[in-house]
Amino acid sequence: MAHEHHHHDHGATIDSLNKAFIIGIAINALYVIIEAVAGFAYGSIGLLSDAGHNLGDTASLILALIAFKLAHLKANNKYTYGYKKSTILVSLVNAVILLVAVGIIIAESIEKFFNPQAIEGDVIAWVAGAGVIVNAFTAWLFMKDKEKDLNVKGAYLHMAMDALVSVGVVISGIVINYTGWYVIDPIIGLIVACIITVSTWNLLHDSLRLSLDGVPSGIDLKQIEKIICSDEGVKSCHHLHVWAISTTQNALTVHIVPSSIDKMETIKERIKKNLLKANISHSTLEFEQSDSHCDEHC
Repeated sequence: MAHEHHHHDHGATIDSLNKAFIIGIAINALYVIIEAVAGFAYGSIGLLSDAGHNLGDTASLILALIAFKLAHLKANNKYTYGYKKSTILVSLVNAVILLVAVGIIIAESIEKFFNPQAIEGDVIAWVAGAGVIVNAFTAWLFMKDKEKDLNVKGAYLHMAMDALVSVGVVISGIVINYTGWYVIDPIIGLIVACIITVSTWNLLHDSLRLSLDGVPSGIDLKQIEKIICSDEGVKSCHHLHVWAISTTQNALTVHIVPSSIDKMETIKERIKKNLLKANISHSTLEFEQSDSHCDEHC
């Protein structure tokens, strides 16, 4: 019964994330259109460039949704694990896109700092205020699942970053409207860029590690070895490997020397159950006799 309950919870999570991606894409695409129209109407380069930036983030959400869909397709003869790895690739792409966006913000901010441009503060503040609501709401859609899936975390960071940028634009618009200090716009841009860089670093680091089949974050290899070797039927283990199949599923292979070959199936069942609790959903256990010579060196 417990297993069935877990299955229903997993299905509910898939459905809720699917809705979150669709809603997020729809409202962000609508906001891009509104921002672009306002930019053309008021001749604001700032609004047009921000609309282009938000269009890039909407594209990132679409990429994340595609990876999310691919991850749930069945395995086949050519892709025996299915397309789950696509979630890792997309999370890496999203991390790179975030850093490219930071570079663009820094470049634009430096340019505006040395060449301040007159802008309509009140119009920018109102449009950016709408952006705060749209982006914050979209980020909220992904908040509860952001630590469960690196791909979802990437989508969350994109939207949280946009909300932060929009807050900065609102503040600069209000200040400019009342004081005429155009230099405040690039200063806030540089502050926001620093905050985004810090929050994006972990996403980039984790995505790169998973892409190279490194041990996933949150998995302690020594603890996994302890779980296996603490079983009463295990003498020792070696050639332990743990890697990520996707941003939510981990796999393991290990060679085990059991105390008795006769109890192999019972030992295997116990170990797999304990590994499942440690977030290892796919485990391959190879049993060897203590006097066997293992030729594998890796």
